[in-house]
Amino acid sequence: MKKLPMLLLMLSCTVLIACGRGQSISGHSIKTAYRSVKVMKEKLPLENRMEFQVSFWTIRDANKDDEAFLDAVDGKSPVEIVAAAKEIYQQRKASGFQPYDKYSSWEEMISEFGKERLGQDKRKGSTRAEGGGQADNVLYKLQ
Repeated sequence: MKKLPMLLLMLSCTVLIACGRGQSISGHSIKTAYRSVKVMKEKLPLENRMEFQVSFWTIRDANKDDEAFLDAVDGKSPVEIVAAAKEIYQQRKASGFQPYDKYSSWEEMISEFGKERLGQDKRKGSTRAEGGGQADNVLYKLQ
């Protein structure tokens, strides 16, 4: 009987340790990194998702080699990913990286990406609304 409480204590500690990296990217492989980013993105508030996504892909664009990319993102939280991407943005902007010429700041770039995304969502929604009919309806009559 004395072994049962000790076993339960060890099991609960193991579970807590395993859950401790829930808010950081797992950089074991590209697949696990993408999977953990997807999970993290869903847990973020809506107003922070776009900045996090752009930040992640900015780091990916700056690190073409998979190993360098995984080293750059492994164990990082969303806040750390955004901070690292802002640094990359500043370095690239200072070196004359042409795609960043049209943005005066990181915030402006995020805002523009957000507007583009909103426009894409509206276009997608308008095609659904135009089609409208019963073929697009997922509700069925159960009679």
